[in-house]
Amino acid sequence: MTITKAVIPAAGMGTRFLPATKSMPKEMLPIIDKPVLQYVVEEAAASGIEDILIVTGRGKRAVEDHFDFNPELEAFLKDNGKTDLIEQVQGIGDQCRVFYIRQKKQLGLGDAIRLAREHVGREPFAVLLGDTIIDPPAGSPPGLRQLLDAYEKKHASVVAVHRVPRPWVSRYGIVDGRPDAGDSENLVRLRRLVEKPKPADAPSELAIAGRYVFTPEIFDCIDHTGRGVGGEIQLTDAMNLLAQQQPMYALAWQAKRYDIGDRVEYAKCFIDFALRRADTGAAVREHLKTIL
Repeated sequence: MTITKAVIPAAGMGTRFLPATKSMPKEMLPIIDKPVLQYVVEEAAASGIEDILIVTGRGKRAVEDHFDFNPELEAFLKDNGKTDLIEQVQGIGDQCRVFYIRQKKQLGLGDAIRLAREHVGREPFAVLLGDTIIDPPAGSPPGLRQLLDAYEKKHASVVAVHRVPRPWVSRYGIVDGRPDAGDSENLVRLRRLVEKPKPADAPSELAIAGRYVFTPEIFDCIDHTGRGVGGEIQLTDAMNLLAQQQPMYALAWQAKRYDIGDRVEYAKCFIDFALRRADTGAAVREHLKTIL
């Protein structure tokens, strides 16, 4: 079955970016002139997704406003001869159909995904974390497209992972698995996932990278998952249940992952993207040379 639906959880409080996130969702933090969440939606659309459900929360109205049309702004730009900008702002909401639902209580990522059950139905679907930008090498397919290709090959749930230094494994969910015979070494059959293990106990250095493709049975697994760390419904616990019931895979890709929930990662992303743009690259590069 071709996957056309995706879920983007974007209900987190963003406490690591206070005070900025008191009035601005962390998913709307800008990377130069485009918010983080727009990069995520563009990745989904470029991968073939047609319907997106964004899971929001209190104080996230800016998310809905951003992907809506703004006739007043467009009229202002037209009156001032800025027609190129009109095309940019109109294109934001034209890439695919975007729907919204609120997560009324902060009960974790597993609960946020569960809210998508009626939207998804009994179809396989994708999940893209709203505060994570995936940047594949030049000429490579979008990050989610790589996962969808793996799903179409295996007809099974797939999670994206990337290799991290051993001391960092305690920051992430880590996968334990083995390559299937005849498969690329980048595609691993999952045995289990371990949430933020100690470096000495980690089964690998493959960390979950913020992109997933699930069969609809994940919803039943979430229903049978009790509250875990922090009193939240942990998606990794539900994924472990799913891996016991049916084949599940991890795809180790070469794409760079930016976790915008981390201040240093946000700064790195901002700088990296500024350096590659024609209108900012040269000036930013010279500035960095000067201060360093």
